[in-house]
Amino acid sequence: MSDAATKPKTKKDLSGLTPYLKRYPSGIFWGLVCVVLMSLLGNLIPLATGVITDTLRGDPIPFQHSTQQSAAGTTAVVADHSLSAPWLSRIIPYYAASSRHTLAIYCIFIVACILIKGLLSFYARWVLIGVSRDIEFDIRNDLLRRLLMLEPEFYVRNRTGELMSRATNDLNAVRMVLGPGIMYSATTIVTMILAIGVMVALSGSLTVWVLLPAPIVAVAVWFFGKTIHDLYEKIQAALATLTAKVQENLSGVRIVRAYAQEEAEIRGFDEPNREYVSRNIKLIRTWSMFMPSLTAMIGTTFLIVLWQGGHQLLRGQISLGALIAFNGYLAQLVWPMIALGWVTNIFQRGAASMGRLNYILTAKPGIDDGAAKISKAVTPQGEIEFRNLHFTYPTTLAGGSKNGKAPSNGAGKHAVLHDISLKVPAGSTLAIVGPTGSGKTTLAALVARLWEAPEGSVLLDGKPLREWPLETLRRAIGFVPQDTYLFGETVGGNIAFGLSEIDDARVREASEIANLDGDVQDFTEKYETMVGERGITLSGGQKQRTAIARAVARDPRILILDDSLSAVDTQTEERILQRLRSVMDRRTTILISHRTSTVKDADQIVVLVDGGISECGTHDELLERGGYYADLYQKQLLEEELERA
Repeated sequence: MSDAATKPKTKKDLSGLTPYLKRYPSGIFWGLVCVVLMSLLGNLIPLATGVITDTLRGDPIPFQHSTQQSAAGTTAVVADHSLSAPWLSRIIPYYAASSRHTLAIYCIFIVACILIKGLLSFYARWVLIGVSRDIEFDIRNDLLRRLLMLEPEFYVRNRTGELMSRATNDLNAVRMVLGPGIMYSATTIVTMILAIGVMVALSGSLTVWVLLPAPIVAVAVWFFGKTIHDLYEKIQAALATLTAKVQENLSGVRIVRAYAQEEAEIRGFDEPNREYVSRNIKLIRTWSMFMPSLTAMIGTTFLIVLWQGGHQLLRGQISLGALIAFNGYLAQLVWPMIALGWVTNIFQRGAASMGRLNYILTAKPGIDDGAAKISKAVTPQGEIEFRNLHFTYPTTLAGGSKNGKAPSNGAGKHAVLHDISLKVPAGSTLAIVGPTGSGKTTLAALVARLWEAPEGSVLLDGKPLREWPLETLRRAIGFVPQDTYLFGETVGGNIAFGLSEIDDARVREASEIANLDGDVQDFTEKYETMVGERGITLSGGQKQRTAIARAVARDPRILILDDSLSAVDTQTEERILQRLRSVMDRRTTILISHRTSTVKDADQIVVLVDGGISECGTHDELLERGGYYADLYQKQLLEEELERA
């Protein structure tokens, strides 16, 4: 990235926070008011210290002093309003040279300023940091909402661990911008303006000397800010890779152990871990150069004040109180100058992280309700039709174009499904069989619009699928995917996942239909038993039956069972199918299986081979044809006979 592009990019990245800041105008306003008042009180303290100094010296007027050496060598004190700021001297109240009363008033004034400043500091932090937490909450909710809206294609292109890193580490960096970043930026700006204003009033020439290092500070902040921004972007990318690696290893820990690959995975983790540490060391090196450089420039400024201020004091161009006050204001500027570096670091990190969050927040779902025309109140009857369906995954899964992408509407060159024309009457059962990789799961996923089929190629109740609102469509579908997923919840909670509220009777009924109730009754906590992450405490068959119960509990108009009985034995399968028949009679069912025993009672059976329909008919019709289905049936029949023998 070019230098000229760094600042606009930072501004563009952080502009994504504007809608969130607009939600809390009151909190931000009062927080900033407290910051301004806090800075104002803080800037009065050095002024009061200077007044006390001139009071102790016995100067007749604060911040005014002139020493003229006479020819006789005597020293006279005269008031010369041209030697300092007359308006500043005139606004100092209750002043009297060598007065105990003046001394007491200004000591009490300093104590009061410190106490009130402390209270304002507490309130400003409470409000602004609180607003940053509220915005963090809002962004986190929006991230989850956006992630849940995005189609599977997005997750094919982005690793889960990287998305987790964006939603945690990057969000924390953005929160630092919203809380400490805004608060310290406001404090720095207000303090510097007020302090420099008073310093000019005390001694314009000395202020010019003090501001000489300012251009050097500005260049240093710009240079180090750009470097920090670039390095932090690389660090966050490395952390995302590291998080993804950890997530994959934790999710697949049983496979890692089963194949005795612990050492290999540790070695594989070592490289991204070292890369992450290396990039952090580069950032630390840059930061370590930045802060000493800033401190050196601050020290140089103090030397300039002592040098030039001492000369002016000796020449009678400034009073001792004014010099003490000036030095106090310079001390007041030390924290803003240091904070300038710290805030620069915070904003550059936050901008880099917000850019990574914007990648998610601005991602447009490829599957939405843009073409929806049917009212959400309409309930689908369940008639499904495929009209000359051709479908290609819009990712590298099917070997799309040179850049790995196919058209998002599913109409690409390397079709996963082709020439699919089929009608499934409402309330009937369609069974799909075929070899692995023939497109069975893809066909079922298109019905639920998990992937987008070409327009007009998939219809529900005679209407294109895109005309149905997504919520209406998916609420009418009970989907049991091939890869069973259970949440780290109770058994009952998993079964009731698709319900608006938990209905124990409905959960129990669905569990009985899925032939799961007997197993659950043997659990210590019954339906309150925790299943662990991804259902790790359950067997494969129990997980599949829990998923079936979850789909049945919704009482859907369309039931899709994608190879959902593969992990149970044939006897359990038969019992489940007997229970399911009463459910399937009232709804459209798509049944995907490799077992002919599972699909033999379907109203129509479709055989998919290489993405196309090779056979279609009932069980008896397909047996008579002697094709793929008949061969599959004979092989499975022989296997059963061998098992019984």
